[in-house]
Amino acid sequence: MTVTMKGIGAIIIGDEITRGKRTDKHFAKLLEILAARGLVLDWALYVGDDRERLTETLRRTLAGEDIVFSFGGIGNTPDDHTRQAAAAAAGVELKLHPDAEREIRARFAEMKFELSDVQLAMGNLPVGSRIIPNPYNRIPGFSLGRHHFVPGFPQMAWPMVEWVLDRHYSSCFHAKPSAEAAILVWQGLEGRLINLMRCVEADFPGVKVFSLPFLGSQEVERHIELGVRGAPEQVPPAMEAIRRGVVELGFSFDEK
Repeated sequence: MTVTMKGIGAIIIGDEITRGKRTDKHFAKLLEILAARGLVLDWALYVGDDRERLTETLRRTLAGEDIVFSFGGIGNTPDDHTRQAAAAAAGVELKLHPDAEREIRARFAEMKFELSDVQLAMGNLPVGSRIIPNPYNRIPGFSLGRHHFVPGFPQMAWPMVEWVLDRHYSSCFHAKPSAEAAILVWQGLEGRLINLMRCVEADFPGVKVFSLPFLGSQEVERHIELGVRGAPEQVPPAMEAIRRGVVELGFSFDEK
């Protein structure tokens, strides 16, 4: 089955992130995982362990068409709110999922530990969910629509994200080939380059022009990284237009 993809988002959850007790690693790794499949991340949000705020966030994102990966908060400690917030946002109940129950019971049997009701409650998922297998300890994540909820632990989360992508979205991999090129415009001023940037985007529909100013240091003089991103066949002629325009404005440049 071919799946269409509008955009990809990430929600990274936890007071330990928003209060600086831990450094987030999910954002950079998700970029890497997506890039390996010819995909890009369109947006990301950080949300603390507040059920009301998380519910509001998920209510908004569930109403959209983007694929969303949510990291963290799916355990069963008092500061874990993701399962409950997802159910509230979707307007459904939490219910013990039979596949999640099977995986949890199997995990505790492997460890020869007694399974309590509190631990089994990690299998309470929003009605309509599908489980995401957890190769690390078999306590699953879950998918609800195009939202995919994984634990906050990197060693669990990252292979689960890859499983979701490879199982459900492989038809979208490398569907929109993209290329990028840029030059360094020495002593460049964005204000003087704006009209050039607009003209290039108008002349090459679908190409995105970007500028990254650098204010200068003792080692490197002030400059702007000026480039284009878009379909591989459009990037070379768009860059030629950029180079001509930069020279006409009286700036010098080097290839990046």
